[in-house]
Amino acid sequence: MQHLQDFGDILVTINPFVDGVVLIADEHGTIRCQSQDPEKLLGWAGNGSHDDTVKSLAAFGPINLLSTIDARQADAERLGVANAVGMLSFRLSAADSGAAGNLRIHTKWLECLGDGEKLRLVVVQNDASSDGRPAPQLGQEDDMVSTDARMIEILSRVEQVAPSSAFVLLQGESGTGKTHIARLIHTNSSRRDEALVEVNCAAIPEQLIESELFGHVKGAFTGATSDRPGRFQAAHKGTLLLDEVGEIPLHLQAKLLKAVQEQRFEMVGSDKSVSVDVRVISASNRDLKAMVEAGEFRADLYYRLAVIPMIIPPLRERPEDIPLMLKHLCTNLVERGYPDNIDCSPEAMRLMMDYFWPGNVREMENAVEHAVVCAVNNTVRPESLPQTVRDYSSTANGVSPSSDSGNGNGIGIGLGLDEPENLREMRDALDACGGNKSRAAKMLGIDRTTLWRRMQRHGLGA
Repeated sequence: MQHLQDFGDILVTINPFVDGVVLIADEHGTIRCQSQDPEKLLGWAGNGSHDDTVKSLAAFGPINLLSTIDARQADAERLGVANAVGMLSFRLSAADSGAAGNLRIHTKWLECLGDGEKLRLVVVQNDASSDGRPAPQLGQEDDMVSTDARMIEILSRVEQVAPSSAFVLLQGESGTGKTHIARLIHTNSSRRDEALVEVNCAAIPEQLIESELFGHVKGAFTGATSDRPGRFQAAHKGTLLLDEVGEIPLHLQAKLLKAVQEQRFEMVGSDKSVSVDVRVISASNRDLKAMVEAGEFRADLYYRLAVIPMIIPPLRERPEDIPLMLKHLCTNLVERGYPDNIDCSPEAMRLMMDYFWPGNVREMENAVEHAVVCAVNNTVRPESLPQTVRDYSSTANGVSPSSDSGNGNGIGIGLGLDEPENLREMRDALDACGGNKSRAAKMLGIDRTTLWRRMQRHGLGA
């Protein structure tokens, strides 16, 4: 068939520019053409004969990649988290794939053929680091799963900046995952074999922060009976995470600036400089730029810490991630020894989807564990959920200015969602905006999160 020959010519052409194997397979998983033999790239043993070449996704080395892709696709469709362009991406560990390193899989159906035949594009990449060891998997050990465009951009930026030594500033509400992202940056950097030292600046009494960060010498103050290195020394050649950096007193910020800028400082009670090699990642749930404008944080320190600034959006602003996070957290609980046969009733799922999650992912993690522990006959029911989640639903159905009330700037569909005229208004707004939820929400006088939840509730293809 000519179109397959065309695909083959394209794959041969792009092969030098693609870090991986590009395959075209039919609906049954038979590989019709490929950019190169996967065996050499992926490290599978073979004698090099024609019979050893990979011919089917169902026998892709030691794994059935076809069934794996189908299962992941089914999960994505069931959870409503398919990529906007139809691309499915996931990772396989070396232990699961039998390859020399962890794999990244990207796949998409190709339906542009004149004869109507469906073909599947599959790209397989070997996630090995430059030194030959399996590279740490972004998000593999952390609760950073997302389909939100902003979060995907942040995770992409993490992969981009992690290998450097650039300072990073993470800002966002408590529980959004700033510490997780800091750990991802460290474990994906060249410093991953050295220490990641985490300091919660808000948890240290003001009079002890200087000693905690920079250490002290014997006799520096009452009780200093011996020399004690600080966190900067402990992080030498590694990474120092300054969590809640906005809580560092203003009078100490000048010394911190010198330490991060010159990689040199004096221990408390000493006039001898100590040199270190430390990458600094800072995090704060406060708006540091606003603190600078208010004179509460040094501008020069802010700009030194914020070489790579990242703002982590709260969970309520990315509602599409809620079902994905719920499934991910349930999987984590099973790995911790909780039962794997717990179902969730539609009523309980609706309550969790409607909840505002002010504590973000951290609160959701606790709520899911609460729900599993309190499941009734292996089913999570509304009464299994934390009281705050249940109470929020009652409040939202009465008056909820933070979530479901209009802002007076649009049509305003109010709280009576089940009324036919309000459903019509919602459909009309979506039609008028060409399906753009942000514009439709503005027209209706509600926020995008509220619109998305209502579309989910009424099966309007959110």
